[in-house]
Amino acid sequence: MKPFQGLFFKEVCPWWLAWTFDNPLRRVIHKPEAIVGPYLHEGMTVADIGCGMGYFSLAMAKIVGEGGIVIAVDLQQKMLDLMQARAGKAGVAHQIHSVCATTEDIGIKDPVDFVLLFWMAHEVKNIPRFFGQIYSVLKKGGNILYVEPRLHVPDRRFQEILGHARQAGFQINDAPQVRLSRAAVLSKKG
Repeated sequence: MKPFQGLFFKEVCPWWLAWTFDNPLRRVIHKPEAIVGPYLHEGMTVADIGCGMGYFSLAMAKIVGEGGIVIAVDLQQKMLDLMQARAGKAGVAHQIHSVCATTEDIGIKDPVDFVLLFWMAHEVKNIPRFFGQIYSVLKKGGNILYVEPRLHVPDRRFQEILGHARQAGFQINDAPQVRLSRAAVLSKKG
């Protein structure tokens, strides 16, 4: 068994590789405020599952403001430590709560208004359980922005994952354009 394999995750991007895609040049392709901004407002409690070094978490903290909270979830404590250091430099560390998930539990216990799954759900081994846990913490009317890399996740796999989300009780509301990606906005029914 490879590191980080288990009930949920097949393979996880190692912390040392995250520097290759979590850098200032990425803003040319993925401007976080433009991607998540339409779904967030001040005072929200939001989750960034698979937050890595905090590329989206830091932007989300600025958008939800002083009255908001970002729950940054990752399997690797090293990623969370790097994210918290970056959050400190950005002046938003007090708004970001780090959660080190396990291969069996996303670790979120409090209700959230929004969940970001950016380029990570394809690493999940038990997708039905994963979406079931998200469903249990997402508030009624809450949204998920689900995004996968187009070159790495074929449309067939993307649709399969969306099928598991539907079975968990989510409905698909939109398919926003995200560069180099396949994306869907899901909401909690009932």
